[in-house]
Amino acid sequence: MARTTLHYQYLQYYTLHPPNLTHALNDSASGEMIPYARLTVVSGKNLRIPSERIPAGIHVSINVDSRRRWKSALKVLSSEESVVWSDTVTLSSRASHAFSVEIRASYEADRILGNGELIGKLRMSWDELLSHGNKPFDLSFSRVRGVRPSLTLKAAVVHACDNQNDALSDLVLTEHRLQSLVDCELSRETDAGHARFAKYVTRKRVSHLNHAVQHFQLVLDQCPVSHPDRATALTNLVWARLKGFIRNDLEDIDVTTSLFREALALRPEHHLDYSSSLFNLTQALTWRHIKKSTDADIREAAHLYRELLPLCPDGTYLRSIAVGENGVDCVIGGCNNLPINASDEDIQLRRVILEFCPLGHQLRPRALNELAGAVEARFKQCGSIDDIDETIQLHREAVSLCPEGHAHCDTYLNNLALSLLFRFDHQDKPNDLEEAISLYEEALRLRPVGHEYRGFSLDNLGVALITHFNTRGDIDDITRAVSLHREALTLRPPGHPCRDTTLNNLALALDIRYYNLHVIEDLNEAIDWYRESLRLQQLDHPERNVTLFNLSSALCSRFTQTEENEDVDEAITLCQESLALLSSLHPDRYFGYIRLREVYLSRFRILHDPADLSLAIENFRLASRHPTQGFPRRITGAIYWAEQAEIYQHESALEAYQMCFELFDSHVMTRSSIISRREAATAFDGAQSLSVDAASCAIRRDNLLQAVELVEQGRGQQWSLASQLRTPVEDLESANPILAHNYLELSKLLSNAAQNNSATITDKATADRAATEYRRLTEQWAAVVAEIRDIRVFSRFLLPPLYKDLQAAARQGPVIILIASEYSCSAIIVPTSGDPHHVPLPSVTLAELTNLKDRFARAIRHARIMGPKVPRNDLIVLLRTVWDTIMLPIVNVLQHGLQLKFLSRIWLCPTAAFTSIPLHAAHPFKTNADGSKEPCLEDLYICSYTPTLSALVRSRQLMKKRVTPSFVTIGQGQPGAGKGKELLAVDSELELVHKLVPVTANRTTISGDAATRAGALEALQQNTWVHLACHGKQDRTQPYHSHFVMRDEHLTLLDIMEKDIPHAEFAFLSACHTAVGDEETPDEVIHLAAGLQFSGFKSVIGTLWEVDDSVAQHVVEAFYKNMFKDLENGGAMDCTKAAWALNRATHSVKTKVPLEQRMVFVHIGV
Repeated sequence: MARTTLHYQYLQYYTLHPPNLTHALNDSASGEMIPYARLTVVSGKNLRIPSERIPAGIHVSINVDSRRRWKSALKVLSSEESVVWSDTVTLSSRASHAFSVEIRASYEADRILGNGELIGKLRMSWDELLSHGNKPFDLSFSRVRGVRPSLTLKAAVVHACDNQNDALSDLVLTEHRLQSLVDCELSRETDAGHARFAKYVTRKRVSHLNHAVQHFQLVLDQCPVSHPDRATALTNLVWARLKGFIRNDLEDIDVTTSLFREALALRPEHHLDYSSSLFNLTQALTWRHIKKSTDADIREAAHLYRELLPLCPDGTYLRSIAVGENGVDCVIGGCNNLPINASDEDIQLRRVILEFCPLGHQLRPRALNELAGAVEARFKQCGSIDDIDETIQLHREAVSLCPEGHAHCDTYLNNLALSLLFRFDHQDKPNDLEEAISLYEEALRLRPVGHEYRGFSLDNLGVALITHFNTRGDIDDITRAVSLHREALTLRPPGHPCRDTTLNNLALALDIRYYNLHVIEDLNEAIDWYRESLRLQQLDHPERNVTLFNLSSALCSRFTQTEENEDVDEAITLCQESLALLSSLHPDRYFGYIRLREVYLSRFRILHDPADLSLAIENFRLASRHPTQGFPRRITGAIYWAEQAEIYQHESALEAYQMCFELFDSHVMTRSSIISRREAATAFDGAQSLSVDAASCAIRRDNLLQAVELVEQGRGQQWSLASQLRTPVEDLESANPILAHNYLELSKLLSNAAQNNSATITDKATADRAATEYRRLTEQWAAVVAEIRDIRVFSRFLLPPLYKDLQAAARQGPVIILIASEYSCSAIIVPTSGDPHHVPLPSVTLAELTNLKDRFARAIRHARIMGPKVPRNDLIVLLRTVWDTIMLPIVNVLQHGLQLKFLSRIWLCPTAAFTSIPLHAAHPFKTNADGSKEPCLEDLYICSYTPTLSALVRSRQLMKKRVTPSFVTIGQGQPGAGKGKELLAVDSELELVHKLVPVTANRTTISGDAATRAGALEALQQNTWVHLACHGKQDRTQPYHSHFVMRDEHLTLLDIMEKDIPHAEFAFLSACHTAVGDEETPDEVIHLAAGLQFSGFKSVIGTLWEVDDSVAQHVVEAFYKNMFKDLENGGAMDCTKAAWALNRATHSVKTKVPLEQRMVFVHIGV
């Protein structure tokens, strides 16, 4: 077949001179009136394209005759299939008896090839045109795809002789839109292709498609690579081919897609037709994906749409199609159906998809769910808490967008619950577990018997209940879990794709029930189900490692019962196989280490091979250091490591304790509130005694310096963490002011975030966002701290202090640390200089101390109901025991080892059970042979307490910032109904103190109605010396809620801690229970007096139990008289004299005040 060669003929543009125009004007000179028509194309509507293509624009063509045509401007089609032109042309009625009006669609905005696709055409006479007067009228065309396109026109008669200049002006304004169309085969072939293609779309005859392709191919063959119309020719051809592929009339989509890419390459980013070329390529990629399931195509289409949509103005037809069901919605659906994976590329793709689904979009819940799934998959591989937090936030939004009755509500509830369960496993937040169970219950309710997904809900709720049982120990949880998994198994018969998962879950529930109830049938059944689950799983099954771990654990349990070596050998092999399946940083490697640890320990206990113990310890070490597992599990494992190392006297015990402290610090720092930090610290069995056990371990290894460092690191973590955010940085400001500024700013932000904590936010999504923001601040703060430590002189900035740093606490007298551990009880004396001294307490055990503590509590309660003159025999016996077994060995070292002078100051730093024993009141209650009384501890030394050595060091550092003293007395004797009995002596006590305070001090008193929470807080902040007389309440369930009772609201420990008062000096707390700590975490020393010391008061008098306000005045009066004794001679108020003044006061009131009321007051601080 001979190829036709097209001959190029160029279009020539002329200034339009209608026929006989010169003659008409001449006639006009003779007086004849020649009419002209001014035609305005106002707008068009129902402008549907026969071929269903998306045009670059629509234009109207007025054809006067075969050689003369006027074209309106090319205007973009709106989303409502309408266009507004308001274009005008002035024509002579003598040009022709009639003319035609055409509506055409152009697919090029820049360089137009041909006349475009015909939408509608009408021929009309001048009379018809001018019959409407000067009013707009509609011109209706033949139907296109079910609607009639129409134009709104307006025509007016004008006469040249009326105003020749106006008529000519109109001609000039419009002459650039008038062209004479010369014969052009290139354009004619293109127009023919458009016409044939439109017939193919409307009539669905393949012959029309073939003819259209032939015409378009002919044009393309005449447009080489450098030709300016090549992109247009390519686009016309491949769009026809694409439509044929969509209708299954053509097969080759790969070449079509390649040609669309070539067309796009010819239209760079700023080309007027760039957006339409982008859209065309997305269509090709989308349809190739639909027909061939090519995942890469739908992914590329999504990224192209992300580029395309900003280029499509709102209200345009292109945008309406691009964002519709045949555009980006189709891509959203395709991407949502892609398999989820944890790659960054997949997550980014799903973020793009979510961008396509703004609020209100019907596909947004699904897009949120799919993105959450991808981020969750990355969490499961990498263990990043940021990922699981984001997952939960995404799932929460998806659930919130599903009203009751939504078809997928059960799925979104289930997925949110699963994410919460993952976070609970990683972070150990109890609320997450409770919420997860609640959500699973709701999802199960929405999946009744017969629902296709009921098996999933049964399995998931069962797993959550297993976790709940492991946390709470309620046997009903594990019993129900077994029942749920058995029901799920009935829904997953042999051949079901999820049967292996249900078998594993049922086996796990039976395994855990055996561990607690020791019914061997449960264990054997569990092993059988594990084996069956493993048999069903392919070698590359993503959960195969979990089943291997679980079977290994069950076999290890059976080995401990039967001592059959085959079980333990298989258990080791299974663990090693499971570890081989996982990457080095996969979070699940942690479980492999702990399973191997347990297997080796079990075999060691039976066979006693030291190599097994070494292998177990190595797996303890690997598990505790595995960075992608959450802190709670690693902490639990490290505590167990320390316990086992102690039991078997392994040399790694100290390493285990140090790992516990390191993990604890990191874990607690992630909690955004003071209360949640305490909850985190108390959530682990065995954690309460870590500091004293670690110190005891170091003592037994003759490393006293490390013992001091460990007991300090492990105690008072709450105060230590909070004080890090208030660390003075004067030296750093001199060395690096910018770094110091950044540190202070971030510390302030962190401190504020902890006060406005997420625990008080009721909306869970908001609370999650607040927690995420807090963690972000924590990471920034840690990065700045690391940068500070890179400066050589600040290399230990905020690190646990070394012994040489802690010894500063003993600058004015030795500090005695009393250590109560289950392994040993002893004391360490930190002297002013030199190495510490160890004082063994061989006759003291932890159990005896606990008994002694309880006996003291009973004796104090009994003393309250005794008359003031009745001997306190029970107390005397107990104080004698304290002297003989605890304080006498210490006093012997102080006197003979340290040669400490009479009435020197000493500081007691008790731990564990020691914190509940009045050590300062130790007394021999003996009379010597010469009739003299044997001295008690307070006869020999001036005793003070300190919560930690660091607290004492910090108070001494703040003593440098002294200001003019101001003294406030705060009293509340009438707290109001339900807040305690009336304290009748409060007002007289305030009056007494006011009189005893030197007149040189600025003295104020707040009492009665003025003694409110806000008033007391303000007074604490504005005064350097404070005397507070009121009810004090120790909250034993939540010590941070311990409080002073004010007129309106309680003044809590949290209120006090939130204030930073560096200039404060002294506080006398004449209230009950102000210096007694929390029984659950005694080594945290959380009480009101410690709170005041933390907020800035360097010297505090507190109370260990209830104070009798009627007799307390005697102690108060004696104290202040001694405190201000030398001021008459011009001395200054000195808070460091408080311990001595209290010592003198309690001696002077022996005949007036009962023993327990003298013992109740203690001094804390400098």
